[in-house]
Amino acid sequence: MVNVSEGFGSSVLGYPRIGAHRELKRALESYWRGSLTRDELIAIGRDIQERQFAELAATGLTQVPGNTFSFYDHVLDNALLFGAVPRRFEQEREDLHPLDFYFLMARGRPDLPPLELVRWFGTNYHYRQPELDADTEFSLHPEYLLDEWDRAIARGIELRPVVLGPVSLLLLAKAGHVPGEPEFDTLSLLDRLLPFYEELFELLAKRGSTCVQLDEPCFTGERSPAELAAFEHAYQRLSKAPLRPRILVTGQYGNFGEALRILARSGVEAIGLDLATYRITPEELAAVPGIRRKRLYAGVISGLNVWRADRYVTLTYLQELAKVCPDLVVATGTTLLHVPYDVLAEYDIEGNVADRLAFAKQKVGEVVSLAKALTEGPSDKWRKRPTEVHFKQKHAVRQRVYAITPDMRVREPYAVRRAAQQEALNLPPVPATTLGSFPQTARLRQARHDLGAGKISYAEYRKQVEAEIEATIRLQEDIGLDVLVHGEHERNDMIQYFAELLDGFATTRFGWVQVYGSRCVRPPIVYGDVSRPGPMSVEWTSYAQSLTDRPVKGMVTGPVTMLARSFVRQDQPLYETADQVALAIRDEVADLERAGIKIIQVDEPAIRELLPARPEGRPEYLRWAVAAFRLATSGIRPETQIHTHIGYSGRAEVVQAIEELDADVTAIISTRSIDWVIDALAEDYATGNGLSHGVGPGIYESRSARIPDIDELDEQLTAAAAAVGAERLWANPDGGLKTRHYWQLDPSLRNMVAAARRVRRRVLAERAEPVTAGGS
Repeated sequence: MVNVSEGFGSSVLGYPRIGAHRELKRALESYWRGSLTRDELIAIGRDIQERQFAELAATGLTQVPGNTFSFYDHVLDNALLFGAVPRRFEQEREDLHPLDFYFLMARGRPDLPPLELVRWFGTNYHYRQPELDADTEFSLHPEYLLDEWDRAIARGIELRPVVLGPVSLLLLAKAGHVPGEPEFDTLSLLDRLLPFYEELFELLAKRGSTCVQLDEPCFTGERSPAELAAFEHAYQRLSKAPLRPRILVTGQYGNFGEALRILARSGVEAIGLDLATYRITPEELAAVPGIRRKRLYAGVISGLNVWRADRYVTLTYLQELAKVCPDLVVATGTTLLHVPYDVLAEYDIEGNVADRLAFAKQKVGEVVSLAKALTEGPSDKWRKRPTEVHFKQKHAVRQRVYAITPDMRVREPYAVRRAAQQEALNLPPVPATTLGSFPQTARLRQARHDLGAGKISYAEYRKQVEAEIEATIRLQEDIGLDVLVHGEHERNDMIQYFAELLDGFATTRFGWVQVYGSRCVRPPIVYGDVSRPGPMSVEWTSYAQSLTDRPVKGMVTGPVTMLARSFVRQDQPLYETADQVALAIRDEVADLERAGIKIIQVDEPAIRELLPARPEGRPEYLRWAVAAFRLATSGIRPETQIHTHIGYSGRAEVVQAIEELDADVTAIISTRSIDWVIDALAEDYATGNGLSHGVGPGIYESRSARIPDIDELDEQLTAAAAAVGAERLWANPDGGLKTRHYWQLDPSLRNMVAAARRVRRRVLAERAEPVTAGGS
């Protein structure tokens, strides 16, 4: 099924793996709770695998990908495929079943933090980052991959195994560093790793495999000459392996750039390009030496959005590409992991919106029909072009966007705001807070379900939510936090909650997309002009504030993050849609202020995440992203304090953009490690290029079950105070607490408050004037 002998082939680069009804999520959580056996979990995983490759083969695809299923994360799977186990986990291996050892690395335990969670190439997905050091020794463990291969062959289906490419595997890993030794470069392990890829190739070839897919997504971003040299070295060597299947190397999530030229002059047989994200012209492709000898996997169907492709435009483009690369396979630009399963399950999306949508199953159909049309010519059903459905436009929204003026994106100078806020809030040094969400109880989730099903009234639902809010306020007061949150108990997901209350967004019932492990979200769909019919969070925040004398933060999602975590319309520039969302959020912020809320957090973690992979697109992106945030937050008085929640970066341009957001306080996600953030803050501030406003550098990882002790947190806060100045420092975890249990968050927050108070006492003691001789 992998050989394309007649006409043009069709394939996808990967597929969703949580099950059409989230079977994997439920099974994982049942196993972790102890209510499902290991054998039952493995059986459910095998069933998802087998249904997937059987269904894909039945669609008419000429090539079906394999090894795309994962019990938690495919990057961790690939690390373990090649035996890359961090030293800190190695001693646990003998006492655990391989699956439980896998989950230990992914989830950790109180005394052993998991591998770090890192966002995957600007998508909603997160991967567990492998850890490598100079002593890492690789080994091959292909049992799961070969078992799936054998089960598929028994059904008469040849899979194309998908494996993370060796250079991207090393680049995506975290480099271990021993104090006093030189910095370690993970690429130095490349020649140690490549023999095990060759060994895997030999095993597959002996089983009859004709093609293996190696994904190299790191090379759709900016890469150094040394990294490109390593890439060329790897594929020159792998293409000369004595016994192997054909090699397909894919460049997903953008422009493959120089890597395309390297592969074209190597001995690999096939190259996959993400032509949905970056559409290279046939003339540009023809100018690549050696490309005509390669099989081109033309990724014209997007795996990152849910809009149907224009089949006429796409077919014409494919016909031109086929003149350059006659050996062509119609494909998706990326894996379909990032889109929901089936739009036909959505029975209450507006018909004119649903007609424009294509989820994973529909995208497979698009690939197959395009390949058939390319081979045989368009069928009769293609002769009538479908009625074009326009994206919904609202005159009032567009007029308001056109009326935006530069002064609507500007607040009073920070020094003026800081003095006004200190007088209004009277917060102590190093105030302690959280970043919004608290755990959702089973009772509350059931109440939300019952409200949607019409089993309870809104008044009954509101009473239950208010009870949860009051319990959260009382807990935070008891813990000793200085600034409280209402807990976001009314929200299923921060993006979906606001999307359901904004015009221009559609939400799904079954459009689940995996974020990591068992965590799934339903990204909304921006199909029209965006506006806010009424207040979205004011009643809940106001109720929480009525219960306490301490300030309660309003919690709103920022415009860029709303778009980053949604599937966005494509008929207008993204910055125009961002300004529409920003105006809606601006109205919400103003209403919160009018309701007496003195601190408002506008979360923008996606500003850093959406940064273009290549440098040429970054300045313009950062310009409009910053402008949208400032439009959302600049319509208020100086005494109202604006917080944001964002990921830091090693890029000076991103740090500058975070500074230009002009938030009064920036809480930082520890995207690599907490120590790294503090070191970066200190270095940037020392050179005059850092953040000059309030900073909360996320002193412990909120997603980990580990409970940090007081001394550790004291050390982190002390280092942070030295880095940014104690007068600007806030104490907070690095993210929300929705996924935690109360037995985890309670001691963690109490330890954080105790550490903050230690630092506070030292700060106040240093501020106190010394007593002179003879003084009273």
